[in-house]
Amino acid sequence: MTVTPQASGAATGRAGLHVTYDGAVYPAEEIARGAAYELFSADEAAGFEWAPRPGGPLPWHRFVHATEVSAVHGGPPLGEEPEAPLLLPLHREHGWARVHQLSQQPDAAGDPMLTAVRASATVRPGTRMVKVLSARQLAGHVRGWLPHGFCYREHDVAHLRTPAALAVLRGDGPVGRDGLDVAYALRWRAADPADYDVPAGPEHRGLTALPARDRLGPAVLGTGFVPSNGQLIPEFVTRDFADLPMPANATLLAYPADGTEVVLYSYQAEQRGWLRMAGPQWRHLLAAAPGLHPDQEYVPTGDVPRATQLVGGYAGSEYEAVADQPGGFRVLAMTRAARYPVDSAARRLRYATWRGVPCLVLREEADWLRLRLRRPDPDAVAVTGAQCHERGVYEAWAPAAELAEDRVVDLPYPLA
Repeated sequence: MTVTPQASGAATGRAGLHVTYDGAVYPAEEIARGAAYELFSADEAAGFEWAPRPGGPLPWHRFVHATEVSAVHGGPPLGEEPEAPLLLPLHREHGWARVHQLSQQPDAAGDPMLTAVRASATVRPGTRMVKVLSARQLAGHVRGWLPHGFCYREHDVAHLRTPAALAVLRGDGPVGRDGLDVAYALRWRAADPADYDVPAGPEHRGLTALPARDRLGPAVLGTGFVPSNGQLIPEFVTRDFADLPMPANATLLAYPADGTEVVLYSYQAEQRGWLRMAGPQWRHLLAAAPGLHPDQEYVPTGDVPRATQLVGGYAGSEYEAVADQPGGFRVLAMTRAARYPVDSAARRLRYATWRGVPCLVLREEADWLRLRLRRPDPDAVAVTGAQCHERGVYEAWAPAAELAEDRVVDLPYPLA
């Protein structure tokens, strides 16, 4: 029989969830369905921060990933199948420290052990994805921007809850522009694994070659992991860096300094807009977002030009559709009676080539087209004059008459 020592101030007999961490038992709160935990202590302990909350359990707290916890006591039953964790092939000499070391070395991108670990982080329909945003990007998404570029599984980053911790995932340049008082994020459910790619291998080698003057955010290592001294976080990109249709019930979040998750807005697919969810006590968190009015309850986005569209077939006709995973795809309709499950679903987007560079067409204005590079590399950036708008995302204007291979493509989704 193993007896786990009780942490100082953990209140023996306290009802509720407790976890064993670093040999001690702490009262805890579950985060992201058990992907991480917030631990509490009455006394100061290594790694804990002083953050008393009105009505909170204990004044000292810290956030840990589920992989750092050795036991869970009194946890709630699983409500849904958990995401696949990172798995390390059994090896007599190499452990997680070695994997992290390799993940930070661009020349180790082809290492078999590192490749096997990275392949264990998978996306499935309904996987919750996260993109950390600046205040400027938050305002852009409220006004109609769609998910695109670098992103992460919520399961892998659920323990990063404070602005300082989330800074490692920022992709739009120096964090100092917004300060460290609040961080923002977009969270949505993946429609299909085919919408995502691992930024590693020959197809993405150009990203690793881009010089610092031509990029924003941290360098791309080409290993499929985030550049970090202390974290082993698998990263993803949307395939071809394309916009993805906004799924139902996506949320825009804020994380103040104490790590509280605040839902600022919820996406209402049928109404084509964002519904403000933050109460009066949280609306000051919107002050840094340019052009947003904290008292505006609903922000419509239906008139914003979109570079992609989700289309579905039903009873022989084509309709605009919406993803509501893990429940599948349905016709986008205002009335509930018309929200039929579709017989087929596809993501529609527009490809073109300009000056020999494969691009996505984002929008059209008069005789000019806004393009985004599908495979950025130094040569493509130089020949197109594309500007970096965030990590990995390069865009340029091009005369419509100069485009070649301009075509609209439907990428079908498999239906269960």
